Amino acid sequence: MFSSHLRSLQRAVGRRLFSTDASQFPAAKQRFIPASGTYPKGFFAGGSSCGIKKNGKPDLAVLLSDRPAVASAVFTTNQFCAAPVQFDRQLINRARETGVQAVRAVITNSGCANAVTGKQGLVDARLMSEAGDRFVANFDQSEASGASLVMSTGVIGQSLPVDKIEKGLEDLEVGGSHDMWMRAAVAFMTTDTFPKVLSKEYAGFRIAGITKGAGMIHPNMATLLGTICTDANVTQEALDQALAYAVARSFNAISIDGDMSTNDTIAVLANGASGTAIGEAGFLEFRDALTSFMAELAALVVRDGEGATKFITIEVGGAKSFVDAKRVASTIATSSLVKTAFYGQDANWGRILCAVGYSGVELDTGLVGMCLWPGDGGEPLVLVERGEPRLPLDEVRAAEILKGEDVKIVVDLGLGKEMARMYTCDLSHDYVSINADYRS
Repeated sequence: MFSSHLRSLQRAVGRRLFSTDASQFPAAKQRFIPASGTYPKGFFAGGSSCGIKKNGKPDLAVLLSDRPAVASAVFTTNQFCAAPVQFDRQLINRARETGVQAVRAVITNSGCANAVTGKQGLVDARLMSEAGDRFVANFDQSEASGASLVMSTGVIGQSLPVDKIEKGLEDLEVGGSHDMWMRAAVAFMTTDTFPKVLSKEYAGFRIAGITKGAGMIHPNMATLLGTICTDANVTQEALDQALAYAVARSFNAISIDGDMSTNDTIAVLANGASGTAIGEAGFLEFRDALTSFMAELAALVVRDGEGATKFITIEVGGAKSFVDAKRVASTIATSSLVKTAFYGQDANWGRILCAVGYSGVELDTGLVGMCLWPGDGGEPLVLVERGEPRLPLDEVRAAEILKGEDVKIVVDLGLGKEMARMYTCDLSHDYVSINADYRS
């Protein structure tokens, strides 16, 4: 499909490239940054600095397919949803109505959210998409360029400098290597302390994704920004169903501070380049692969929670329905008292049980059980069994568990067989400091 023009686009462009060496990121986070990857066929990535961020750091990213792709997305339900959210929703709905696979690229900028920017914001989102369309057309020199989704993240209430994005796209570098995907991931970052990129190979297809987020994170249809690419051949209907299922168990199952952004978007592009068709027989396998992939990617956001020192898994089982289990888990995850207790390494389990009680789910308190698990998979500490506290509390064992970075709370409602997980973090002094100084 491509000529030497593509190879020239993949050459090194010295003044646009920047270091993706993991050593520049916090030592404690480097283990979450992959040194290599296996990326889906037909997808290319890249990132650069176009001058939106005052500090000159990377702020423009491109993910591009070499052919039209099926696209599905979920968005924030915040009523002040940003212009890119409104634009992308219309574009994807139009593709669903026409049945035409039209999306070729996702253009993402950081540093400016293009949110609460009125009619001009919608104009700017369209202009950003058109700049992406021109980039795609130049990429493969073909007439069938397709459409570009747009994502923006950063400060709310400021006009998007589209001219800088247009200029930045003129010579932005893209390629299929791990380093180029890393460049895109770095360009996604705002208050993130490390780039979040993941890739995996499954039977017959591959999935790769980039996400960003560290604060203003709470699930409601989607959370933060993320783009996931797969070379599986899947229909629009099947992709919509798989994403709805997966997001409820991944990006819709994390919370850092209980604040839902105006820009939250999770998009999945499937270009079929692997040749592996996902039919009715293979749908569940694809859906479950997408779910586990997205859960792992979403967990990276929680691990980078602003000021966080703990990664907390909340598992609620024994529920009558998934909805009930999710509601209880979410209530625990968003409790400031629970989160501060974990920060202080205080085994104040009464705060957890209190959150279970006011979750709004009907309980039989005489059936509820609760355990605290260490991150290393060692023996759990039983806190409550069939509604009765296990006394006296083993304070020594509790202290050992709470010293670790990873901790798991397991609650058994004793009412059924359904379960749900949430991922959250503790709430520290640093969270206040980071957000008090965000605009400066």
